[in-house]
Order: sequence, then structure tokens, then C-alpha cells
Amino acid sequence: IKSNSKYQKYKRFFYNLLENDSYPYKKYVDFFMVFLIFSSVFVLIREVKYHVDDILLFYNNYIVSFFFFIEYILRLWVNTSASKIIIHQDEYDTLLGIDFRLGLAVKKIFKEKISYMLTPKAIVDLFAILPFFHELRMLRLFILFRVFKLFRYSKSFRVLMSVLVSKKFEFLTLGVFAFIVIFVSSVLIYIMEANNVQSKVNTLYDAVYWSIVTLTTVGFGDITPVTDEGRFVAMLIIISGIGIISFSTSLIVSAFNEKLSEFKEIKSVEEFSKQKNIYLVCGLSEIAKEVVNKLNRDKYKNIVVLDNNVENIKDIKEMNILAFNYNPGSIESYKKKLNIDFKKQIDTVLCLKDNDVENVYTALTIRSLDKDVKIISLLMNNSNRKKLEFAGVDEIIYPQELIGLITKELIGKPVAFEVIHALRSENNFVDIEEIVLTNSIVQSYPLVKDLKTKEHRLILLGVYKKDKNRFWYNPMDDTLLNAGDTLLVIGYKPFIKEFERILHKKRKS
Repeated sequence: IKSNSKYQKYKRFFYNLLENDSYPYKKYVDFFMVFLIFSSVFVLIREVKYHVDDILLFYNNYIVSFFFFIEYILRLWVNTSASKIIIHQDEYDTLLGIDFRLGLAVKKIFKEKISYMLTPKAIVDLFAILPFFHELRMLRLFILFRVFKLFRYSKSFRVLMSVLVSKKFEFLTLGVFAFIVIFVSSVLIYIMEANNVQSKVNTLYDAVYWSIVTLTTVGFGDITPVTDEGRFVAMLIIISGIGIISFSTSLIVSAFNEKLSEFKEIKSVEEFSKQKNIYLVCGLSEIAKEVVNKLNRDKYKNIVVLDNNVENIKDIKEMNILAFNYNPGSIESYKKKLNIDFKKQIDTVLCLKDNDVENVYTALTIRSLDKDVKIISLLMNNSNRKKLEFAGVDEIIYPQELIGLITKELIGKPVAFEVIHALRSENNFVDIEEIVLTNSIVQSYPLVKDLKTKEHRLILLGVYKKDKNRFWYNPMDDTLLNAGDTLLVIGYKPFIKEFERILHKKRKS
């Protein structure tokens, strides 16, 4: 069973369908189960005062129960692994040199199954499907247990529960204190009021009811103390109630504050899972921040940043860019935390740390997860170039080399330097843009002269020919254009945008 790929495939499918929130089809199962819950409760409520059709009763008692039963069995299957226990027991017995103890393995399997069945969620699932709850009218109230199943299908409910669980010790302490106050006040009010004819406290149950209502500051007014002693007890319990409510509120608020960052991270991961064509920036050096700024200004919406420096992440988040405080060199960051599908989601990975060792490690990690995704990396020390190449980096950017080339070209050319400076200035409207040619563009504009860049007040620096992996500077008018080629143009940003719009609009014949 363990090595049966078909069996494991089905088990993984049902596990994702029932337990994996990032699985795209799980939400449809959740919606269906929520519908069953509400429709079942609706039938129960209507049955109180009105006649319910036999079909609806059959639906509520059997069809809904059947789906819940199937769900219960599937959860019991996917949450525990009998084959794993048997294999582990066999390996353990083989190591000791003794015969395989099947009875012990079965005992462990039974123990694990029972352990799951005794969890609160599994108990609620069981109460929602037991058939005898529908035989007697009073026992049908147990259908309301199905409402508690909403905790399984609503992430908000699960988040709320996780907040409360994080403060379970404080809530337990508060509960014990409230219980003592209720117990003492109930006994006191009963002793002082039960023998008074005008008092409505006739039983200990009445006293407990009054204590809870008063402690919670609800104050229905149906039972009120008539003796001076009883009123004194009421004043004490009201003061205690204010303290308990204030303490409860502060506990919940502090728990939410502590979990706020975790909630934001969960929401960010959900947002990330929906994105495609992502530029994944791994590491935030000063160069990386400039790159992110540039991509953000150029409206590349799907930018995601990974960095293990909290301060860097805060700066990037202020720009409304999706960023995670994860280690870019850790497999866990990509598989467990983000659950990245590189083929479907990632366009390009940018390793932009100002440390070659970290860039190499990040590249190796990503290559171990996907062999085809494009990786671009910074190179800080030229002696590490081979290491980056061995790590599977597709393109290496060496800033010192670029600076040297630019400096060489601009020595003694102050005007040229000012032009370059103007082009990179954020406040300047002039821009250099790459335009990738598609099949439809090439069909309408087969030659360079057909582009008529001068009429659009643009300068065509050159064309990068993809098939020849070569850049042609200032190409001839009769140069043939192919799909996948890239135009490099300079001009005012509005003119470039208008030019792109015209290119993508099919020219009329």
C-alpha cells in the first residue's frame, strides 16, 4: 500500500480536498458542506411549528447524514496511516531480530484511530451523523451539532479559535475565578433570600441563574434580591462581573494583537497563491531596492520579495509590495510556507543579495525545486562567477563591469553623462523601454520601416533578434522582424505608451 502510487494518489487527493486550505478545489467542498449544514438546520427549525414534507425529512435524516458519514470516514482515513505503523513495526522488529508482531501493530493502529476519534472536531462529526439522533424528536436537537462543523469550513472561525487557544491558561484561570464567584454568590443569595416570602429565589437553581445573569451585567430583572444582605451580595457580584468582563476583553484584544502579524501573513500567502507571472526577488540589497522600485514604477504588479531581514521587509511593504520575512535559501520557504508552483506562478527569480555565497545558495535551492525557471543573479566578486554558473543561474549581472564600461564611454563627455543621468532620473519623463514583438504585431509590421518610430517621436536604438541571440544597433529599414524579437526605444513615456497601444492594435488592411 505504501508503495502503491495509485493508492497514495487517491489518499493525497482526498487529504487535499478535506484538509489542505491551499488546494484550489477544497473551497467547493467547503461550500457544499456549509450548504448541507444550513439546509439541515432550516428543516429542523421549520419542523418545530409546521408540517415538513417527507422528502425533506428523508433528505435531512438520511442524505445529509450520508454525506457527513462519508466525510467522517474519509477524514479518519487520511488523518491516520495504518500502513505507516505496520512498516515502522516491521522495521523495528527486524532490527531486533524477532518475528513481526502483528498484534502490537494492530493495537497501535487502533490506538491512533481512537486518538483521532476523540478529538473535538471528530466528536462533533460523529454527533452529526449518528442515525438514532433522528429517531426521537428530542434527540433531533443534536442536529445542531452540525452547526459546529462550520468551524471546519470557515477559516475565520479557525482563526478565532486559534486566538482563544493561545490564551487558554489565562482563560482557564479566569473561568475558575468566575466559577468560584458564581458558586459563592449563589449559595449566599440562596441562604439569604430563600426563606423570604417576597423573594423569587426559591431553589438553588434560581440562585445560580440569578448569579450568572448578574455577574455578566445582563440584569434581566426577573429575579431581584429583596433583603439588605441579598442586595449587598448583588453589589459585590456586579463589581466582580465588571472586573471579569474587563479582564476577558483585555485577554481577547491582547491575543489578537499578538496574532495580528500571523493573520496578515496568512492573508499574504493566500494572495500570493492566486498570482501568476511573478518576479520573485530573493534578498534585498541596495541594488535590489532600486530594481523593485523600477519594477513597481513600471506597473509590474506581481512582484514578491523574500528576505530574512525584518526591517527590509517593512520598508518594502510600505510600498504595497507583497513581501515575506522568509529565508530565500531555505527549501521550507518555498515548499511549506508559500507552496510555490514554479511552473505556473514564477516568471523570473532575481537573486539580488550583495553576498555571492547567499546568491549561490539561493540559486541551488531554487534549482533543486525547478530546473527550468529563469534565474538572474547579482555577482559581487568576479572570482565567484563559476560558482553561480554551476548553481544554474541563467544570467549574471556584474555591477562593477557595467560601471567600468559606462565610465570608459563617458570619460571626457560631460554632455553624454548628463543624458544618461537624465534617463535614469525618476522625475524625468524620458524612458528607455523594451517592447517584445508578438505574432500579431509582426503580421502587421513585418519590417523595421513599417514601425515608423520617427512619426511617433521615438528613437529606435536597436532590435534584439531572439533567433540569432544578437542585438542589432540602428537596424536598416528593410530589417525583417520576427515574433519574439525585442525593440529598444527611447522617448517620452506618453509617446511610448501610445506606440505600444498602436502596435497591439491590429492595423487595418
